[in-house]
Amino acid sequence: MFKHILVPVDGSTTSMLAVSKAVQLAKAFGSEVTAVYVLDPYPFTGVGADFAYGQAQYLSAATTEANNALENVNKVMADSGVTVKTLVGEGHAVHEGIVRVGQTVGADLIVMGSHGRRGLEKLVLGSVAQRVLQAAHVPVLVVRD
Repeated sequence: MFKHILVPVDGSTTSMLAVSKAVQLAKAFGSEVTAVYVLDPYPFTGVGADFAYGQAQYLSAATTEANNALENVNKVMADSGVTVKTLVGEGHAVHEGIVRVGQTVGADLIVMGSHGRRGLEKLVLGSVAQRVLQAAHVPVLVVRD
């Protein structure tokens, strides 16, 4: 039914629950799986040139975090006997990066975690899962903790 599953991860426990769900679906449908960590390469845009040093430190730390998260995905998938492609995507808005990667790899399902933010926290921090649901043109399975 699903030929290619995209699993966006952020290193959180909730995103790893989505990885586990993707494993089950990939085994059931014989699906190809791609895991992506999307980072904003220019978080200081518009702040000024004084933050160039901070930019370099941020990119180094963000890339390390992305690689660690994807390493964990590789381990879970390998232990489950599922082959996965991993990549680090970019997007000024994370949800746009997720949707763009999904289109690029030809995903026909997105399986992602949601942190379940509510009220003021959701208003301030936003919901990547909600935005992916609005922007994606393929089914999205949201896994909650």
